[in-house]
Amino acid sequence: MAIPLQVRAQAAAAQLVFWLPRPVRRLIAGPPLRRDGQELALDAQLLLRLQQLTGTALVGETVEGSRLGLELGRHLVSGKTIEPVAVRDVVIPSADASLDATLYTPAGLPEPSGLLVFFHGGGWVVGSRATHDNAARYLAKHAGVRVLSVEYRMAPEHPFPTPFEDALAAFDYAHANAIELGADADRIAVGGDSAGGNLSAALTLAAVRRGGPAPAFQLLIYPAVDFTTRRRSREIFGEKLFLTDESMTWFEGHYVPAGTDKADPRLSPLVATDHSGLPPAFIMTAGFDPLRDEGEAYAEKLREAGVSVAVSRQPDLIHGFLNFTGVGSRFREATAELAGALRLGLARQQKEK
Repeated sequence: MAIPLQVRAQAAAAQLVFWLPRPVRRLIAGPPLRRDGQELALDAQLLLRLQQLTGTALVGETVEGSRLGLELGRHLVSGKTIEPVAVRDVVIPSADASLDATLYTPAGLPEPSGLLVFFHGGGWVVGSRATHDNAARYLAKHAGVRVLSVEYRMAPEHPFPTPFEDALAAFDYAHANAIELGADADRIAVGGDSAGGNLSAALTLAAVRRGGPAPAFQLLIYPAVDFTTRRRSREIFGEKLFLTDESMTWFEGHYVPAGTDKADPRLSPLVATDHSGLPPAFIMTAGFDPLRDEGEAYAEKLREAGVSVAVSRQPDLIHGFLNFTGVGSRFREATAELAGALRLGLARQQKEK
């Protein structure tokens, strides 16, 4: 898709704003925002102010408009394409369709390597491999792994459980075709942000319970893991912080068909009855995020089941920071921690072989 001139101009302006002296950036962003004993990072507050000034939002009036808005909006915040990373298209057979995917390989990476099967966020309704292209590149380059970014089918055209089934099929494909992908079948992780974190957690639980191949590691980035409970963080961070209570309700309305059992572990992995035997997990949450508390509750649930889990709250950040690495150093710091956790998690699996 060609980038409209207006979007290119806005992207250049956004880059310029983040290079201004700190006092000027603070003046534009406004007084520090403090909630729940936390102070929002200046980078995050400035980004929210720019979002307000440009009239952009995560969710628009229609599904099509929301998808297009995210596709164009990524050019404002994702930055220059991260290189050197080789890419090639992959086609994954699913139950009744073929899924497109992109394999990212950082320069000089030997075979076989660790592999992350990555699922993008976007509430199961918006988002794509394209919106998360630089995120996948960043993780591949800085974690030293291959990344297989999957274009799973989305709601409302394909509501639950189709995205879950596609995610499980993608992992199974990666495991069965590890050699062709240049990967070590014993070092395949799954991960994603928000809705992608949900799919990663749910498929891991299903894979372990069925027996046979299962992920070696989980990288869960501000994941949505429970549709049954409204937690405190949704009440106190549900407005004007990128992901809102209103947009969460909109996503759920498109993804979850009427009459669905919201305690189904394929939808709400947190409320599954048994979490024992799951692979190690690294869970990162954002302090100013409606999903913060359920991500941390999932970490505690895994810990209680004897699963090796590390949780890292970024107390000064908002939902979506994985895609904001092109503006503001604070977003890159958090994403660098994710890459380090992935590198370490798969390195440990290699040592245990």
